[in-house]
Amino acid sequence: PAFRRFQRGYYCVYLLALAADWLQGPYLYKLYQHYRFLEGQIAILYVCGFASSVLFGLVSSSLVDRLGRKKSCVLFSFTYSICCLTKLSRDYLVLVAGRVLGGLSTALLFSAFEAWYVHEHVERYDFPTEWIAITFSQAAFWNNIIAVGAGGAADFFAEWLGLGPVAPFMVSIPLLVLSGVFAVKNWDENYGKKRAFSKTCGDGLKCLLSDRRVLLLGTIQALFESVIYIFIFLWTPVLDPHGAPLGIVFSGFMSASMLGSSLYHLAVSKKYHLQPI
Repeated sequence: PAFRRFQRGYYCVYLLALAADWLQGPYLYKLYQHYRFLEGQIAILYVCGFASSVLFGLVSSSLVDRLGRKKSCVLFSFTYSICCLTKLSRDYLVLVAGRVLGGLSTALLFSAFEAWYVHEHVERYDFPTEWIAITFSQAAFWNNIIAVGAGGAADFFAEWLGLGPVAPFMVSIPLLVLSGVFAVKNWDENYGKKRAFSKTCGDGLKCLLSDRRVLLLGTIQALFESVIYIFIFLWTPVLDPHGAPLGIVFSGFMSASMLGSSLYHLAVSKKYHLQPI
């Protein structure tokens, strides 16, 4: 029962953050298009967001450990809310600043929350380490469900209610605020080991170059992510001229992703004994 309560406390914060993130997926390109920006200008905005995520991702672990994991999660809620508010502006530089904040927020989303959970799970509550996989597996399942629902919700606010492509970003803000409030009220602070940034990067580079499997895995992942980012940029301008409901299409993508994940788990289960090479 204590573990279940601990899990619920984590999910209340983390799943709200994920829901806010997914809501913004279907209508980002459409919003920039609505503001009459050219395709090249929109591409620069996307690159600013991706580059920001990469740069902040390099320092996010050190930042989170020094600032505190709980504070970092609250900082995520704040910066991502500001990022959403910038979508109300038609000024190009304001939108660029919003994309930079979005990159910072993404880096925090995929580092601070899990780091906080692992520390609390092991250090404060002393639960068995093998239970960590249970929590993250359930979080991944609910992440897929939330992603599918977020597409439908975004379509509802943007199209059905006629509030336009900026609506999903405004709906995300209350979710982000709730996530931050729950973290402040229900979470304890924890910190990581304070290590020099140069040492952290040096250790990572050494691990990457010293193990051929790690290098190959990183290369494959980079190529896969490159294809995904190209797809993320192109799918809206390809489908939108045909009147496709972007939110529903997005839900379809997320459903296919969830199906693929389920098929993989089924394939490697004891029943079929298929193993990746």
